[in-house]
Amino acid sequence: MNETVITYALYLALAVSMTVWVARTLHKNGRVFLVECFHGNTELADSVNHLLVVGFYLVNIGFVSLYLKTTEDILDARGVFEVLSSKMGIVLLALGGMHFFNLYLFTRMRKRAHLATMPPPVPPVMRMARPANALDTL
Repeated sequence: MNETVITYALYLALAVSMTVWVARTLHKNGRVFLVECFHGNTELADSVNHLLVVGFYLVNIGFVSLYLKTTEDILDARGVFEVLSSKMGIVLLALGGMHFFNLYLFTRMRKRAHLATMPPPVPPVMRMARPANALDTL
């Protein structure tokens, strides 16, 4: 087996494992936010949480697969580590970007749910009297 195949195998193993770990962490810890966003409806929150994880897998594993190919000649162990580190760096940045995007969405959903449950504003206590000739000025 040559160094390019070893690099591909290591890259796929590392990238897919990192994707699975991040997805499980998001699934486990994102549930609390979703339950709050859906006003305690755990069945709906769990369903949306599962769909988000499936989408996360599809996007990230698709990215990892598309980013697999390298045009560099890998001749030794140093080349394996250099190519592997640059590819994994890009994958980790993509995972981090997806994570922050998910957090942004959860935060927006949470704020929207919080605004929907706020009581209406207090009605005005005083009213201003309208001048008697207000209609005459039009």
